[in-house]
Amino acid sequence: MSLDATLWLAYIAIEAVLVGLMVYRRMGRFLAFFLAYCIWDLLSNCGGFASAHIFHSSYSGYLTIYLAETVIDSALQFGVLVELAWSVLRPIRPSLPRTSLLIIAVLILGLGALIWPFTVFSTLPHYSLEFRSVLYLQRTVSILRILVFLVIAGCSQWLSIGWRDRELQVATGLGFYSLISLAVSIVEPHLSTSAQYVRLNQFQIASFLCALLYWIASFVQKEEVRQEFTPQAQKLLLAMAGAARSTRSSLADARASGPRKPDRF
Repeated sequence: MSLDATLWLAYIAIEAVLVGLMVYRRMGRFLAFFLAYCIWDLLSNCGGFASAHIFHSSYSGYLTIYLAETVIDSALQFGVLVELAWSVLRPIRPSLPRTSLLIIAVLILGLGALIWPFTVFSTLPHYSLEFRSVLYLQRTVSILRILVFLVIAGCSQWLSIGWRDRELQVATGLGFYSLISLAVSIVEPHLSTSAQYVRLNQFQIASFLCALLYWIASFVQKEEVRQEFTPQAQKLLLAMAGAARSTRSSLADARASGPRKPDRF
């Protein structure tokens, strides 16, 4: 068996262990999207392993399937990032307005839209539209994951979360893998031989294996009781929520007090 196939099968086996551990720990109660993403990734890797052999002589057929998987994968990862941000706010969620989750989703989606134009590091005229779409989408999601990790890690003390909290553990694994994935997506278009591509792909799989093993080692340990935010953090976040609520109420009042249409006789 080739090294590529061995890494791929190890990836599938270790991810299956991770999914089983997450189900055992009942992590779906707080990180349902992350659990769903891991299940999807496990199934797509099983399918990808099979399709790589079925379509080994049809590059276009394999690339079309890979593009569809990348779109679904990116959508699920977007959900994971929104879920992480929402889970970090768990201690004060009862005090937040009902639209807070939607606001977080819109902010992350808007950030992704801002990142997209900067993922075109170089023109790729010799590559198909499918290949370029996969590349730009992967870069955008990788940068988003890195930014979310940096925000959560950078504000960890302020938000009263540590390395034993699930949110930071998930963000750390995603951040590590994202740095490797982003570097691979930058180098990949400039490869000149298939052997170089194979080695780079093996390196990327190995990096995600490390992330999976880190999650398993982290989730085996019992999660610490979530601490309350610092008074400063609570005051600032609730003030921001109050400002957003006031703005929404003002807009609603402005619409209600607007000029009425003339009555028809």
